[in-house]
Amino acid sequence: MQIGIVGLGRMGANIGRRLIGKGHKVVAFDRNPKAVAALAGASGAASLEEMVEKLDAPRAIWLMLPAGKITNDTVFALADLLDAGDVVIDGGNTFYKDDIRRAKTLKTKDIGYVDCGTSGGVWGLDRGYCMMIGGERAVVDRLDPIFAALAPGAGTIEKTPGREGRDPRVVNGYMHAGPVGAGHFVKMVHNGIEYGLMQAYAEGFDILRGRASDQLPQDERFVLDTADIAEVWRRGSVVSSWLLDLTAIALTKSPELSNFEGSVEDSGEGRWTIEAAIDETVAAPVITAALYARFRSRIAHSFGEKLLSAMRNEFGGHIESLVPAHKARDDDK
Repeated sequence: MQIGIVGLGRMGANIGRRLIGKGHKVVAFDRNPKAVAALAGASGAASLEEMVEKLDAPRAIWLMLPAGKITNDTVFALADLLDAGDVVIDGGNTFYKDDIRRAKTLKTKDIGYVDCGTSGGVWGLDRGYCMMIGGERAVVDRLDPIFAALAPGAGTIEKTPGREGRDPRVVNGYMHAGPVGAGHFVKMVHNGIEYGLMQAYAEGFDILRGRASDQLPQDERFVLDTADIAEVWRRGSVVSSWLLDLTAIALTKSPELSNFEGSVEDSGEGRWTIEAAIDETVAAPVITAALYARFRSRIAHSFGEKLLSAMRNEFGGHIESLVPAHKARDDDK
């Protein structure tokens, strides 16, 4: 297929590269011309207008931009340029209620809207992207070659017993979650869960490291190798996960995590997940506490909070060691 991509940050550029590598034709635009020039194999555009002109109808344009104003402005700028039958795909971390609102406006012009929660971070180029997709079934089905190319595929993961007759796309790492907004809602909760998992690892490794404290009795002190503990837990342990894999990488690189300040940013999804829990009167104490721990990290920094920063850097390229927390933003979309 032919597709336009707007936003060539860490994830947007790699999505373009993966699609090009799978034989799709990409027309790329970014406000930074150097980012456009760096995407080998793509047809570059100097403006949204030029991108639309270069795409054949019916057009599909994938947005990979920070959630909020820049995505909103781009969606409605495209709405004035596109024709009936074209479709806008938001692959960033947009709030699902914004998707619903935007889709209603675009529908008055017969322009399709798809929200695609996209997980994979800076590793997605090689590993593929797990995608949770919201939109009208006919529109999502038409875009299936794009999603199939970006998805990781079944790989070596064993199939869950009893899944016969279910949607085969799920086993390949992508799903049609429901109508517009459903994709980003599922991704939002995914990221809320991620907050809790990361916080549990961070606290656990902080406790392990703290066992060497001179405040403890001499015979109860242990100098534990946290890098080796992460590595051994990766192999057969019930707490093994990709986040633990990334923890092992980070601790091997820097056992003391001295290159991280420990001020941990949040990019919105944790807050939105908690708001949804309140709306539904669902108790979410772990995710809520994990978000509050990130708030506290901007005041004082523990080893565990440095590990949170290290994990975010490993999976998403978030450089919190160099950017003040109050200025940091999730700019990989």
